[in-house]
Amino acid sequence: MASGYKYYSMSTAIYSHPDCQRHEMGEWHPECPGRLEAIEDQLIRARLDGLLERRQGPLAEIPALLRNHSLEAIAAIRDNLPEAGAYYPIDGDTILNQFSYQAALRAAGCAMAATDAVIAGEIDNAFCAIRPPGHHARPDNAMGFCLFNNVALAALQALDGHGLERVAIVDFDVHHGNGTAESFRDDARVLMASFYQHPFYPYCEPEPETANRVNIPVPARSGGEVVRKLVLEHWLPALHAFKPQMIFISAGFDAHREDDLGEMALVEADYAWMTRQIMAVADEHCQGRIVSCLEGGYNLSALGRSVVAHVKTLAQLD
Repeated sequence: MASGYKYYSMSTAIYSHPDCQRHEMGEWHPECPGRLEAIEDQLIRARLDGLLERRQGPLAEIPALLRNHSLEAIAAIRDNLPEAGAYYPIDGDTILNQFSYQAALRAAGCAMAATDAVIAGEIDNAFCAIRPPGHHARPDNAMGFCLFNNVALAALQALDGHGLERVAIVDFDVHHGNGTAESFRDDARVLMASFYQHPFYPYCEPEPETANRVNIPVPARSGGEVVRKLVLEHWLPALHAFKPQMIFISAGFDAHREDDLGEMALVEADYAWMTRQIMAVADEHCQGRIVSCLEGGYNLSALGRSVVAHVKTLAQLD
């Protein structure tokens, strides 16, 4: 170039694996393999497919799972896989098929591999297009469509696997990430910041805001104006004060106004705006290091469009 300057976009990878589509909970279930297909379709439609690195994650290993989950929680999934074509209910809406354990190991493995790659400097950030989702999975049991807590395991990979001292988890799913909150309730190394519709599943009582817990309940029908205000007034001051060395995102897109499983009113531009705010914190405090893990989002069109907005922002292609 005549000016002598070159433009570099962010190096963003998408982690996924075909195993994540083999887990399914029945034709009626909203947390379905078609979610990943919808994301892929919208990435292609947005002409992002060739601009992002694609990586497949390994299977998570038991010692890594034991950082966050009990042996009993792991065994409840591993030892109850049904025969082909059958289902095993863990609860009314969390169900196993013959491939569920493999899919859950793969989802967690993708999240941890993305963490390794970002910390190693191979990529700037990553989005994990994985399922089953994770943020409701508690240390001792699966629940709420979630088997293992992918984002918690990724955060612990950074802390215990790589020796980081402080990480933040930002959760913008419409539902409270109760499993993540429980995993790190007494861990001063982790800041959790979220909003969630209240009252709503999983029907947790709001907790006091602290230096490490900034989980803000919002009423149904809240839209972008409400969320942007709480991000500016609550999330960002806490994140800057905490100075995380890496940021993880529980990226749920079910607060979208078209999603029938929630009652909020966000749109794609709100997800892009939140992503930019998180990236600014990461740029200031942790060399831009971000790993984002798919959580909810059940209107397939809205999900795909929202993921495109999120990923384009991560890759600075918007």
